[in-house]
Amino acid sequence: MTIDAGIEETAAAQQSLGTAAARNLATTTKSAPQMQGITSRWLLRMLPWVETKGGAYRVNRRLTYTVGDGRIDFDQTGSRVAVIPQELGELAPLRGFGDTGVLAALAGRFAQREVAPGEVLAEQGSPVDQVFLLAHGRIARSADGRYGQAAGLGVLADGDHFGAQGLTDPDAVWEYTAKAETAGTVLVLARRDFAAVLDTAPALRSHLQEFAALPQQAQNKHGEAEIALAAGHTGEPTLPGTFADYALSPREYELSVAQTVLRVHTRVADLYNEPMDQTEHQLRLTIEALRERQEHELINNPEFGLLHNADYRQRIQTHSGPP
Repeated sequence: MTIDAGIEETAAAQQSLGTAAARNLATTTKSAPQMQGITSRWLLRMLPWVETKGGAYRVNRRLTYTVGDGRIDFDQTGSRVAVIPQELGELAPLRGFGDTGVLAALAGRFAQREVAPGEVLAEQGSPVDQVFLLAHGRIARSADGRYGQAAGLGVLADGDHFGAQGLTDPDAVWEYTAKAETAGTVLVLARRDFAAVLDTAPALRSHLQEFAALPQQAQNKHGEAEIALAAGHTGEPTLPGTFADYALSPREYELSVAQTVLRVHTRVADLYNEPMDQTEHQLRLTIEALRERQEHELINNPEFGLLHNADYRQRIQTHSGPP
């Protein structure tokens, strides 16, 4: 049951100025424009910088005899994997060999093989009669340690290869045992198949003969031409004569730039320039973005970025878990 009292309720009358209207006369405290993309940029601070006068920077180095230490790329169609013929130049004996017809014949001789976890691909002390190209998977290398225990020598992953020494040395033996840690795919070239191609390619035979002379060059552990020295001697021995040889074709880096055009409307700069300078903050934020892009290029640029130029010998594969 509802009873109408006949009295209308009225809202309480406003007795003071509201905050919404008061803001018209108030001064708002503002911050400078913020940017979430700003990082600490430690790399730009820690790297040594060199002033360059020209448009290119040449890195002069000592002469090196290091050959064939890169990774190999493959052409994959469904479950079928084939090596790209030109990529065979990453094998030490074939480095610098440019006959694409012969390389294509060698690439066609590689047989695809699926490996299972725990499968042994090479046994320490056995003859090296095959070349392995690892298209996918992980292979652990180990050898007998000083006291007979198994000593790990590292892990191979996609793009790695091993066994190339058997192409030029018929008496080569495996210095380690290679065992698959995961299921994977390898391409295998038997020595007899390589010999069959070699018999039909005089240019390849000549190239291998030139390669065989390279290890006779005195070099240090980094592959650089050795500087002959004498130390720890007594009396008056004959001291060796020597010199530091230079690389004939040093690498040159063309200087890269990051640039833009900052536009500020004159109406904005004239009418909306207080209390903060619009041009100053536009310039500040643009410079911050430019510096962030500079560090990004130093790391990720495919030509001069640190990641793309890291030596493969400095890349360590994990023994377990993600790489």
